[in-house]
Amino acid sequence: MSLFAKLYDPLMLPLEQSILKKWRRELLQKVRGDVLEIGVGTGRNLPFYDTSVRWWGIEPHSEMRRLAEQRLKSVSYQAELVQGGAEYLPFPDAHFDHVVSTLVLCSVKDPKQALKEIERVLRPDGRFLALEHVRIDDLRWVGRLQDSFTPLWSRLADGCHLNRPTEAWVAERFRLEWVKSYVAGGVVMFAARKIM
Repeated sequence: MSLFAKLYDPLMLPLEQSILKKWRRELLQKVRGDVLEIGVGTGRNLPFYDTSVRWWGIEPHSEMRRLAEQRLKSVSYQAELVQGGAEYLPFPDAHFDHVVSTLVLCSVKDPKQALKEIERVLRPDGRFLALEHVRIDDLRWVGRLQDSFTPLWSRLADGCHLNRPTEAWVAERFRLEWVKSYVAGGVVMFAARKIM
């Protein structure tokens, strides 16, 4: 098992217990129907879905996917986890009621292509729900620090970028229904719909 996959859950545990669990619950509490979660990771979102959902997950990292498969054993809803990345989703057009992304778009190699794919697989009335960390522009010096730390951080954290303007990229392709900002704007939670 890679060092990143082995250390991810233990290193994230303090954040999970202090705040991420609350944010995940808030984001996923009203998700119903056919759901696609991109970048499932180790499966931290799995306990927060309603038991009525029909869930599909996609994860490119084989070792993270194995950890998620262990967590899948404890869910009571219909679930299927597949290998792959967000840039080329192996699902038909207009297939999902919800697409979910939590702490994923920072690591996707081509986030704009991933957003295009998310748009493609969402039904016309579907929603894209996400919790992502983003570049902080309100405090310019913080954004510049994020820019300077990102090359090293990306190598240490399996491709994670501290400085992506994810919310702006989403707004280019979707209509944002609501956005909540945390940590001085460094973390955003949002719901978005396709622009019709």
